[in-house]
Amino acid sequence: MIIRHLFTLLGLAATCLFTGCATGSAPAANNTLTKAEKAAGWKLLFDGQSFAGWHNFKKVGVRPGWQVKDGELICADPHNAGDIVTTDKFGWFELQLDYNISEAGNSGIMYHVTDEGNAVWQTGPEFQLEDNVKAADHIRCGWLYQLYQPPVDPGTGKTLDATKPVGQWNHVRLLISPEKCVHEINGVKYFEYVLGSDDFNARVAKSKFGKMPGFAKAASGFIALQGDHGSVSFRNIKIRPLAGE
Repeated sequence: MIIRHLFTLLGLAATCLFTGCATGSAPAANNTLTKAEKAAGWKLLFDGQSFAGWHNFKKVGVRPGWQVKDGELICADPHNAGDIVTTDKFGWFELQLDYNISEAGNSGIMYHVTDEGNAVWQTGPEFQLEDNVKAADHIRCGWLYQLYQPPVDPGTGKTLDATKPVGQWNHVRLLISPEKCVHEINGVKYFEYVLGSDDFNARVAKSKFGKMPGFAKAASGFIALQGDHGSVSFRNIKIRPLAGE
């Protein structure tokens, strides 16, 4: 448990470097960027007021199951929402966002998504989002779907889980770079991997994605938010393109 708390403190300190905490300045209001973040190259993917920059996968516009309310991007009705993707494509980047999952909810963040597949997950690896307590899917929040999961937390003897309970906001950091890809939740690092490495490719081959020729092959693609498994809310969605963009 001491080790986990140390990871959390280190993660929070790193987050402060981007939010202005380290310089004593006030953090940005929801769905805005500080001057320091703008100078560092961060861009908002959600303005807190509209669906600007988003559309349903391979469709025009956004289905009514998605709503923008009180500064949140909400999948309110997963039966009439579907997955949404960004207008822009991204290669190497750092993505941060807050999410609030419903009871037994299941969602996800996909990246390097292309129009080649019939679904976003046929080309884009998925950062899983879910209620770790009641969701039916055994692949838990923060894992790279069917490919990577966190180590055992020595403090609990169980797989590392830094998520907060349903109804509370959680913070995600996803780094996708040539050297390494990193998954973090609430400032706690889960694991890292390298896209296209022997280890990555071997894991893909053993998963359901091994039968999908376009999976994780694109050098850039859309960011996707899953909207067909359960209710979930997002805010403070921002991205920092890295060298090579």
